[in-house]
Amino acid sequence: MNTIERTIRDVVIANRILALNKVLDAYGHVSIRHPERPDRYFLARSLSPALVDVDDVIEFHLDGTPVNPEERRPLYLERFIHGGVYEKRPDVKAALHSHADDLLPFSISKTTRLRAVIHAVGDMGENVPVWDIADKFGDETTLLVTNMDQSRDLACCLDCYRLALMRGHGFVCVGFSINDLVRLSVYIPRNARTQFAAMQMGEYKALARGEIEARLKLDPDSPAMRRGWEYWAHEAGCGHLL
Repeated sequence: MNTIERTIRDVVIANRILALNKVLDAYGHVSIRHPERPDRYFLARSLSPALVDVDDVIEFHLDGTPVNPEERRPLYLERFIHGGVYEKRPDVKAALHSHADDLLPFSISKTTRLRAVIHAVGDMGENVPVWDIADKFGDETTLLVTNMDQSRDLACCLDCYRLALMRGHGFVCVGFSINDLVRLSVYIPRNARTQFAAMQMGEYKALARGEIEARLKLDPDSPAMRRGWEYWAHEAGCGHLL
């Protein structure tokens, strides 16, 4: 199997895992940068993530146009998010856009920020920026990212971080490999639920800077860190694609 075939299979596995774990539902999407052409990426056609298969994966230029000019299948309206991230962040190998409900309260709160409170998300970092599309594009949008201008503005908000919330919409997350992205994305909503539950109990303690820095030093693709990818792939019924 060549690297392109492997990448396409990994797009399918990522979609199935993230659907299984309710990070993606009927909507949302995950992509992988082309392993040989950094100015391109692989993303499924417009389809519910749990249904994505190998034949559904399309190769795109960073501006969101399919590499195959004869491609006529419906495309994700917000595919531009991925191109904007890859254009801004050459270190990023995979990207995700999710509407997970657990993150939404933190995207609209004016007083409470999402924090890393469980060990599994220490590598999401100490700061989680919130992007508000209205700041630059006014209050008459659908809140959807439908062009490269909007995606570039979102990518600037994401900056060097792993995660950015999108006000009243969802979040974008990036990884240094697809395994790295999927593992972190599975635990981010769990972290949000834990923080929200702790807030109902009173004061809570987030991860300290030193604990976050220690987590960031771990190899995201070590055998231990890949265990989730392999387990969830089998749980999602796509272990044969590994």
